[in-house]
Amino acid sequence: NFFCFFSPSHRLVSLESRTELSLMIQMFFYLSSEKPKVAFYTALTDAETLGPYNTDITLKYSKVFTNIGNAYNPSTGFFTAPVKGVYYLQFTVFGFKAGHIGVLVYKNNQRIIYNREENNNDRVPEYISNSLVLELTAGDEIYLVLPSGWTISDDSGNHSTFSGSLLFTL
Repeated sequence: NFFCFFSPSHRLVSLESRTELSLMIQMFFYLSSEKPKVAFYTALTDAETLGPYNTDITLKYSKVFTNIGNAYNPSTGFFTAPVKGVYYLQFTVFGFKAGHIGVLVYKNNQRIIYNREENNNDRVPEYISNSLVLELTAGDEIYLVLPSGWTISDDSGNHSTFSGSLLFTL
């Protein structure tokens, strides 16, 4: 059936029942409802070289360029999924005059990626990049860790970055 709410003279056209009107209103609100928007882009620091440390440290990407939905917390370094969905996450770490570079990716305290590069020539800049597509539930946390004994670098060029976005909800 095709339903029209207003006739050309703007009078309400009768509907078969109040239930149909209710369903039409619900469908309107569903179709026009705002879908969650989540996107962030960050860089690490201007401090040059981080590490090596005696213990693993959570990386706090303090330079926040985009944080739509406020799902990234620069104080903790954690991205927290606000809704259940599929997310795209990407990181790049930079090493220059830093020795061996490496980074771990954690989801809810469980390591899911370990990337490293054993740089034997400290005068050659090196990058590690990787991306992930993850199904996350609301409250899942993703964060990056600098492993003990390893180093990374960053400066005003923003070479070491962490970013992500919600692809779609589930």
